[in-house]
Amino acid sequence: MDDAALADALRARDEGAFRTLVDAWTPLMTRVARSHVSTDASADEVVQDAWLAVLKGIDRFEGRSSLRTWTFRILTNIARTRGVREKRSVPLSSLGPTVEPDRFRGPEDQYPGGWKVFPVDWPSPEDAAVEAERTQAVTRAIQALPERQQLVITLRDVHGFSGEEVCELLELTQANQRVLLHRARAAVRAAVADAYEERAEVGTR
Repeated sequence: MDDAALADALRARDEGAFRTLVDAWTPLMTRVARSHVSTDASADEVVQDAWLAVLKGIDRFEGRSSLRTWTFRILTNIARTRGVREKRSVPLSSLGPTVEPDRFRGPEDQYPGGWKVFPVDWPSPEDAAVEAERTQAVTRAIQALPERQQLVITLRDVHGFSGEEVCELLELTQANQRVLLHRARAAVRAAVADAYEERAEVGTR
C-alpha cells in the first residue's frame, strides 16, 4: 500500500493496516525514542503515545512528507519533550545503586562503609580525568556539526544504528549517508585532535 492508501486505512480505523505498521515500525521507533529518554520503559511509553498521536492526528496528514517521516517526527517530538522533563525531574535515588552494597564493609566493621576489596580495574585519577576530557571533547565536537551530520554520526556511532536504518529513518541514499558519516567523523577527529594539541601547549607553558 502506498502512503495515500495507508493514510486512508488509518482514517478508517483499519485494524489490520494499523497492526502492520505497528509491527513494521515499532522496533526502530523504540530505538529512536530510547536515544532521547532514560529507560527502556520510558521509550516504550513514548512509542505508545506516538501511535496514539498518529491515530488522533491522521486526519491532518496532508502527504507533504511520507507517512513514515510524519510518524517519526511525531515520535521524536514526544521523545525530546519527555527526555527534557526526565532530566529535570528524575531523582538520583531512582537510578539505583551503581555498585553492589555487599562490596562495602558493614556497620559492625572497624572501617564501616569502606571497600572490602578494591576494584581490580580501579582507574587512576589521571586516567579518569583524561577519559572524561575525551568524552567532553567528542560531545562538543558532535554538537558543533551541521544538523544532518550530527544526526547521522549520533545514530551510527553513539546509538549503534546500521547504515540501512539511518537511510530508512532519515530518507537518505546509502551514498549520501556514507558521505555525511565520513565528513562527521573527520570533523570530530580533527576537533578532538585540536583540543588535545591545545591542552599539550598549555601544559608546556
